Amino acid sequence: MSILLYRVDERLIHGQVVIGWGNQLHPTRYLVVDDMLAESDWEQELYLLGLPGGEEVTFTSVDEARERLGQWMEDPVRSILLTRDVNTMLRLAEGGRLAGQTVNLGGIHHIPGREQVLPYLYIDEPLRKSLRSLEEHGVAVSARDLPGSPGVPLKTLLRFA
Repeated sequence: MSILLYRVDERLIHGQVVIGWGNQLHPTRYLVVDDMLAESDWEQELYLLGLPGGEEVTFTSVDEARERLGQWMEDPVRSILLTRDVNTMLRLAEGGRLAGQTVNLGGIHHIPGREQVLPYLYIDEPLRKSLRSLEEHGVAVSARDLPGSPGVPLKTLLRFA
């Protein structure tokens, strides 16, 4: 398995991912799954500025990612897969495509109606339902901002909110 981390983080490629997780996991590729970003060359260029250099980045739609997921999982290239939101990760997981994997919640920020459950994680009822759906597709879900931090399982997160 060459996808080392499946992460939901609204910021996608940024310091915590590149430095924190990157220094721990040593990826050579980032897979960014986001329908709107896959269509925007100028936004992609902005995200590329956050990389130290040398890493490959693939910006792709959910549909394309679903088609390529099996290939990426078996590819020897060390990868981190990022989505901006839980629903995108859920769409990717449908049909058991991520069964047996763990999804890391790294940065879901405040918007009106969301409650804080961790300093970097705010959830509301629709998000709770999506997270439960991820688990129903065989995916383990936990929150962890950095590799050295303790992981918080979904069951615990849902008790907070």
